[in-house]
Amino acid sequence: MKIDILAIGVHPDDVELGCSGTLIREIQSGKTAAIADLTEGELGTRGTVEIRYQESAKAASVMGITQRENLKMKDGFFEHNEENLRRIISVIRHYRPDIILANALEDRHPDHGRAGKLISDAAFLSGLSKIETFRNGMKQERWRPAYVLHYIQDWYHEPDFLIDISEVFERKMEAIRAFASQFYSGKENDPEPQTYISRPDFLESVEARARMLGKKIGVKYAEGFISVKKIGLKSLDALIKIET
Repeated sequence: MKIDILAIGVHPDDVELGCSGTLIREIQSGKTAAIADLTEGELGTRGTVEIRYQESAKAASVMGITQRENLKMKDGFFEHNEENLRRIISVIRHYRPDIILANALEDRHPDHGRAGKLISDAAFLSGLSKIETFRNGMKQERWRPAYVLHYIQDWYHEPDFLIDISEVFERKMEAIRAFASQFYSGKENDPEPQTYISRPDFLESVEARARMLGKKIGVKYAEGFISVKKIGLKSLDALIKIET
């Protein structure tokens, strides 16, 4: 299988919050994409693992994603070790993406930064032919994506570049709200305990961040990405002026 973009998040809903606008936009333009969740989010205060799978499937449908899988690492306790690197390498070699969208390298939730580094290292090691991996009993060929791009999560980091998601912002929010057990429900007697992301103002902050990033490039909404690898252009023609 060969796709254009593989989005990876350590928790179900990370991709939706961090880069779903970009995924939706790219899919609408004809790109192929898949999602890999590293954990089942089993330590989440609200909801259950079973509910999380249902919500993940609904969000994927909203985004136009047909391939989504879960690597079932231990939420909160997964380690940067050979076993987990090989799990991610196998997924990369299966989908053979040109671009990987990954967790932030540093963030409020320690899983995010640890996952960001794990994904980045796996992307490099995936290109080494002497590391053998198998899927469905078949040996996989080496594959290294051109870029690993880290989306911005809770903590603000100055992005290396921004993607205009104005036309698909409402669908991004629809994908996020697919995780109804996690976010503000509007119910007066919500039986679930309140958390950092279930407060009414959390989703407002998601919109505020997108508006702030959009303002930087003269559009209504945007998502930002960080690339450790420098991004080169063949000519100045690749710089597209966005009219305000």
